[in-house]
Amino acid sequence: MPSDPIEHVIVLMMENRSFDQMLGYMKRVYPGIEGIDPKNPLCNPDLMPGSPTICQTAVARDTTDPDPKHEVANVLQQLDVPGKCQGFVQDYAASHADKEPFDHNNVMYYFPRGSLGALHTLAESFTVCDHWFSSLPGPTWPNRFFLTTGTSLGHTDMPDGITHPALHIYNQDTIFTQLNQAGKSWAIYHGDFPQTLLLTRLWAHPLHFHGLDKFFDDVAGDEADFPEFSFLEPVYFNTSGNQNDQHPPTEVSKGEALIAQVYNAIRANQPLWEKTLFILVYDEHGGFADHVWTPPKGAVPPDDSTDTTSTFRFDRLGLRVPAILISPWVAKAFDATTYDHTSLLKYLAGKWDVEELGNRTANANSFGALLTQLKSPRTDTPETVKPVAPPKALVDAAAPPSVEQFNENQEALYLFSVYLESQMATVESAEDFRARTFRALQGPADAGAVATERATRFLAHLNEGLILPTA
Repeated sequence: MPSDPIEHVIVLMMENRSFDQMLGYMKRVYPGIEGIDPKNPLCNPDLMPGSPTICQTAVARDTTDPDPKHEVANVLQQLDVPGKCQGFVQDYAASHADKEPFDHNNVMYYFPRGSLGALHTLAESFTVCDHWFSSLPGPTWPNRFFLTTGTSLGHTDMPDGITHPALHIYNQDTIFTQLNQAGKSWAIYHGDFPQTLLLTRLWAHPLHFHGLDKFFDDVAGDEADFPEFSFLEPVYFNTSGNQNDQHPPTEVSKGEALIAQVYNAIRANQPLWEKTLFILVYDEHGGFADHVWTPPKGAVPPDDSTDTTSTFRFDRLGLRVPAILISPWVAKAFDATTYDHTSLLKYLAGKWDVEELGNRTANANSFGALLTQLKSPRTDTPETVKPVAPPKALVDAAAPPSVEQFNENQEALYLFSVYLESQMATVESAEDFRARTFRALQGPADAGAVATERATRFLAHLNEGLILPTA
């Protein structure tokens, strides 16, 4: 396969939305795409016998609260019980018994065309991958690990302090360390708490972690100075109403603003734009309906999946997620090839001659061929995209929305920050430790701010050599 013209790969991974929910409308744009047929939508039975079935419906609002469940047991229920892709409503109803039957509709809603200004403009201007699946039918952490390492070391759960109190140590090799060995430049830009900090091999590279503000500074600079690979993480904690990862019950408009800001910044730097592939992808479906069933034994397990006590064999993909390849070197089209998060690793391994990370990556499909079909960069790409406006209620609010409780990703990140606190015991004063602990007890917003402060201080201590990296 001929080499492609891409010299910079930028990945932004958002949170917990299915393909059907965000891009299912696109059957209106491409009749052949695996989208929602309004005349024949997916319908699910409700939990109570005799209740009417609930079908996929276009609704230009985002009101799903509480968050749908998406642990492995929940996702398998959504996929297989009582039939193929028939369990979304029943799982939501059973998981949130206090909700009214009308609320069960939330997992079946999808956004109509144009209701997500940034996302939909990008989807209709570049290449949509309509068979990009999460790497396992489970939650945020293991799916994010598959994108950056090709494995979750056999773990499917996330620590919640109660049913899964133990924090796992993720010391596997990563795409970042592989690129480092190959002499390729890379950076992680994070909104608040970098989830990639769980990968302990990255503790030897604290200078590669930056806030998102630096991304926008760097992307405006000289193309030659910009990293060859960049991984962008949104704001996960709602410490001041600025959470923009689109994780329910967070409203989507702030994530829309982030997507637009990233694209517009890249697009404004013409020399960089003409050498860049920007990949916008979501980690997993978040419990929202998708009509494409993923069969058991349809995926290759990573090398280590049988070396743990996990009851899941890692031989089944999760559900489809939104994924868009954005570059002047891709067509305005859709691609129906089966991908999962390790397809990124497969592409990078082939492009930059680094080792393929595990069996799943070795057997994944690469999208590299899509970047070799044009003889010159397109000149008809949008100069800017405009995000959807936030709801009037949020604009009129005198204060940011209250934070009543953590979602499962926030809780897991906070618990990891407690672990980081323990690693700083020899370099942080007891007074600082007690003050942070007391602040965290004031509520989720304060706890999120404390978690981010712990991560920031931990990286600073690594950089100063006060804490030794863990191999």
